[in-house]
Amino acid sequence: MPTRLSQLFVRTLREDPSDAEVTSHRLLVRAGYIRRQAPGIFAWLPLGLKVRRKIEAVIREEMANVGAQEVHFPALLPREPYEITGRWVEYGDGIFRLKDRKGADYLLAPTHEEVFTLLVKDLYSSYKDLPLSIYQIQDKYRDEARPRAGLLRGREFTMKDAYSFDYTDEGLDVSYQKQRDAYERIFQRLGLEYVIVQADAGAMGGSRSEEFLHPTPVGEDTFVRSAGGYAANVEAFHTIAPESRSYEKLTPAEVLDTPNTPTIQTLVDVANDKHPRPDGRAWTGADTLKNIVLALTRLDGVRELVVVGLPGNREVDMKRVEVAFAPAVVEAASAEDIAKHPGLVKGYIGPWSSAGAVLGDESSTGIRYLVDPRVSDGSGWITGANEDGHHVFGLVAGRDFSADGIVEVADVLAGDPAPDGSGPVELARGMEIGHVFQLGRKYAEALGLKVLDENGKLVTVTMGSYGIGVTRILAVIAEANNDDRGLIWPKTVSPFDLHVIAATKEPQVYDAAESLVADLDALGFDVLFDDRLKVSPGVKFGDAELIGVPVIVIVGKGVADGLVELWDRRTNERTPVPIAELPARAAALNS
Repeated sequence: MPTRLSQLFVRTLREDPSDAEVTSHRLLVRAGYIRRQAPGIFAWLPLGLKVRRKIEAVIREEMANVGAQEVHFPALLPREPYEITGRWVEYGDGIFRLKDRKGADYLLAPTHEEVFTLLVKDLYSSYKDLPLSIYQIQDKYRDEARPRAGLLRGREFTMKDAYSFDYTDEGLDVSYQKQRDAYERIFQRLGLEYVIVQADAGAMGGSRSEEFLHPTPVGEDTFVRSAGGYAANVEAFHTIAPESRSYEKLTPAEVLDTPNTPTIQTLVDVANDKHPRPDGRAWTGADTLKNIVLALTRLDGVRELVVVGLPGNREVDMKRVEVAFAPAVVEAASAEDIAKHPGLVKGYIGPWSSAGAVLGDESSTGIRYLVDPRVSDGSGWITGANEDGHHVFGLVAGRDFSADGIVEVADVLAGDPAPDGSGPVELARGMEIGHVFQLGRKYAEALGLKVLDENGKLVTVTMGSYGIGVTRILAVIAEANNDDRGLIWPKTVSPFDLHVIAATKEPQVYDAAESLVADLDALGFDVLFDDRLKVSPGVKFGDAELIGVPVIVIVGKGVADGLVELWDRRTNERTPVPIAELPARAAALNS
């Protein structure tokens, strides 16, 4: 049956919603696809559900093609499985926790690894039952501190999460590749540009992790790629460390007067003015060792300070910091934190003191000292002397100070060498639309998922996890397919095949439009018919542009001559077409 706009539960808006930050949020609300219920929480209207179900249909078809079977779990889950794996605590404030009337703890699931694992444990016990791939399309809940950008980052969102179960690592590799290939087909069918990047597994755990990112200026992820094919999320980028150098012939470190130099730029200026390099080259920020004090709050609530040394021409990337120190919560150390450690002189912090102690030395400050990979043995630096107004020149790593470890928290810069040797990298912004993990045996080991192998021996099952953000994808498609007048859906997910408009109030035009819509419906077209009698043609055209069905049919005065107008929203071309030719011409535009 055709859908009549006069009866459709929709109201379009002429003004942008006040809280809309991105184009997709603005247009999906204005066109009547979603309505806000609370920060990061939306109701779905009929138009939105039609698009969402088309995306889900593509996903279901490709999951079936790789042999994955659909199940469905509740969103409300008990605490115990998540406590066994440690994630009840690891998620911190990021999940919604609640109690029932008896005081039992529950959560609104942010992800479902634990219960998938337990379900398979309950039903399967032999290697003959494997490999197995099962999935669901289900709502997830995360207590985002700042939900933003409409559907791109909400508190309630819909995901497809699939899980594979194998009893050998080789089997996991096969299952992983099947899902990875399926994801490529899904995104290709949805018309989405994507880049596959190496990623950090984070709280999910596991050995291999790849993200599918859609390049977009509104993306919240930064990724790097090289002309030679390397691609990685910045959190997973690994710096090529310089080789160690001999320091036997290097001159001793020297503490020099550097007054009023609390920043790298002021330090460089004073160094060039008062302490020029013997070789005549100008000092730069890359010659300095910046020391950042971070405060880590561990899961047990203990607060610890750590000092990180990195080249002065680099800034700390907080996303890389979060990954490096997970699951601890990390923030810049406060003035109160630093005041508790007299050895730290703000603006002049360094890994060395005139007494020869290092920050990592318990006899000095007791603060753990970590360095960037570029701070390799034999490298020389200008850095703080832990004395007000003084820096150390020629401080050599490995000779004058040592570190407690290496940490990757510095920002990645365009031109940095790719770790695989494929050339310099460029930076781009992207939105995560899918993520695949090789979880390995983390969850199976914790929850006791074992099967008997060919020799009758109990072995722990190895798992993969594969997620696609269904509602996020809808927003990403909307973000990528619009103009200044409204949405322009790709044919794969458009809510209708055709949007037919009765463009005048004349009875013969309405009769012709009714007849045409009936014929198109009989031919299998899914039609939205704007049959509103008391709405002007201008408003109808404006709504059609806003709603975004890519092929529009305008039935106007031309019907007297057997003509209608075919409007391709993708090119905005309008073409007079004989009514008899319309089905074939419309089908060609939808092909």
